[in-house]
Amino acid sequence: MLNAGLIGLGGMGRGHLENLVRLEKEGLVHLKAVCDIDPSKFANVENNFNIKGIGESKFDFDSFAHYTSVDDLIANEKLDLVVIAIPTYLHADNAIKCLDAGINVMSEKPMSLTSADCDRMIEAAKKNGKYLMIGQVLRFWGEYTVLKNLVEDSKICDPAKKAYPDIDLGKPLAGYFFRGGAQPTGSWQNWYWHKEKSGGCIQDQHIHDVDMINWLFGMPKAVCSRGRNLIKGDDYDAGYDAVSTQYIYDDDIVINSQDDWTMNGRGFWMEYRVSFERGSVIMGANNGGAVVMTHDGKDVTPAFDSDNAYYKEVKYLIGLIESCGENTINPPTASRDTIKIVEAEVKSCDLKGQIVEVK
Repeated sequence: MLNAGLIGLGGMGRGHLENLVRLEKEGLVHLKAVCDIDPSKFANVENNFNIKGIGESKFDFDSFAHYTSVDDLIANEKLDLVVIAIPTYLHADNAIKCLDAGINVMSEKPMSLTSADCDRMIEAAKKNGKYLMIGQVLRFWGEYTVLKNLVEDSKICDPAKKAYPDIDLGKPLAGYFFRGGAQPTGSWQNWYWHKEKSGGCIQDQHIHDVDMINWLFGMPKAVCSRGRNLIKGDDYDAGYDAVSTQYIYDDDIVINSQDDWTMNGRGFWMEYRVSFERGSVIMGANNGGAVVMTHDGKDVTPAFDSDNAYYKEVKYLIGLIESCGENTINPPTASRDTIKIVEAEVKSCDLKGQIVEVK
């Protein structure tokens, strides 16, 4: 059983706390300690979060140690794994600090605000022989793993080896990805409002679909993006609040993604539509399930694991640590490459939609 710690008890942190408690009940980890700069967070209050997979739970905070300093946590606890769920601009330095202390790290997305910081994190993991994984959770999300399997199936000639042998859609030709919702509000979330801390809508929310495009279709050679700042305020400078990007590939596949975090009153929303040679795969608006719609009218609802993806990603990392296995789903280099794509998108937005090469 691995000794685990949690750094950060905001909205995402309390979601991870729920899953660590579940993993402890399953005998996979022993939650030794939690850390947050605000000691009022060490209370048995309910969590309310607007993303599927994060529930509303109360926890017995007397069952693990409390720290308000990462340095004190590292100095006083012998940990095998730490989950980091703190503001984005703090990811790199705190992940490196834990890796240098010999602790495996699961850090929330985005990996960091710059690919240079991502490289620092990867180097620290290599130097210390520890795992580093980033919370690009859609790689474990049922509706998106369905799409991944179907994209991969297009590369397999043998139907017996396909994830869905009764579905033969052919090659993917085009895709559209969207997510949106209300911008973060409340005094404890004001770090989101400053691009030098959160990266704004593009780094914090749009990053999920960028990572999916990277996972499904590989690194684009260039991007063409337009962004708008839609929110005005004396204490608000988050950069782009809405973005639309076209991803340019050598094989002319047509891929676009959009994001808007000014959809106040609509709740959180995500969807995709991907067209293949002989049909389409659609995840409906407002988190509907994935459906395959074939050109010959034989619609199919593929089976997939609908369990909590946030739970599954941490469980996957625990398995890697225990088996010394290779991370084939979500290696940190992939998360770094996603940041490189985002950097190109921001530059393209700054240049009013000029095509920018992904480097």
